[in-house]
Amino acid sequence: MHHVTSFLEYLQYQKRASKHTMVAYKKDLEQFAQFLNTQFDLDAPLAADHKHIRRWILSLHDEGKTPKTIQRKLATLRSFYKFLFSNALIPTDPMLKVMHLKVGKRLPMVVSAAQMEHLFKYTTFSNDYKGQRDQLILELLYGTGIRRAELTQLTIKDLDFERKVIIIHGKGNKQRLMPCVPALQSKIEAFIQLRNKTFPHAEHLQLLLTSKGEPVYEKLIYRVVHQYLSQVTTLDQRSPHVLRHTFATHLLDNGAPLNDIKELLGHTNLTATQIYTHNSIEKC
Repeated sequence: MHHVTSFLEYLQYQKRASKHTMVAYKKDLEQFAQFLNTQFDLDAPLAADHKHIRRWILSLHDEGKTPKTIQRKLATLRSFYKFLFSNALIPTDPMLKVMHLKVGKRLPMVVSAAQMEHLFKYTTFSNDYKGQRDQLILELLYGTGIRRAELTQLTIKDLDFERKVIIIHGKGNKQRLMPCVPALQSKIEAFIQLRNKTFPHAEHLQLLLTSKGEPVYEKLIYRVVHQYLSQVTTLDQRSPHVLRHTFATHLLDNGAPLNDIKELLGHTNLTATQIYTHNSIEKC
């Protein structure tokens, strides 16, 4: 922690920081160091990267800290890592990949990657139509970030397996193309076979139908998601939109550019997407 001491001396003697500021900065850095040691077994803030910082932000939010408090703690880290980088003590400044958090902006809730893996690996879905439909609802929400309303409107004609894309009809009748990975495509194709067998004379083109052969509705999708997420997480919110947040956050964790995530989500501007830079929760 001698780099923290050097930083505090820099604040005191060169920046003429007040005693109150010094105490606050010291406390913030001690809390961050303790978090790194406890959660990631890192012995110094120098070893942290932007993912660790984002994870700390999420933990502060989970503890009930206000956006204003979190913003102040981020300001401490910005000053600290700027000092380290300016003195060639670290090769890059990790805070450059951490966006400013707007005061009053709620962080979206997300399910961890481990919890999602557990959901799909260990949950038993029945082999009948309802069980396979419910599983596909979860797979599509998490695998594409599709909105609940968009999912209810998704038709078989929107599945372009030759180009390996799903055509999503978003807000304002805007279309976007969602890549469909081979694993998801295989599950959709298997489901369509079961769907056609269950409802050989279906009058509706919607991919997902109720047990009575009618198009699924938003409340049904919510119930399915809430039921299964309740098995793997204690988040207050266990809704389809949480899976959309989770999709975006996990993409960011795995290195996807923010602009690409923006296009996949169907956001009209980057501002709406930037909130996910605070919510990266991949465990390193």
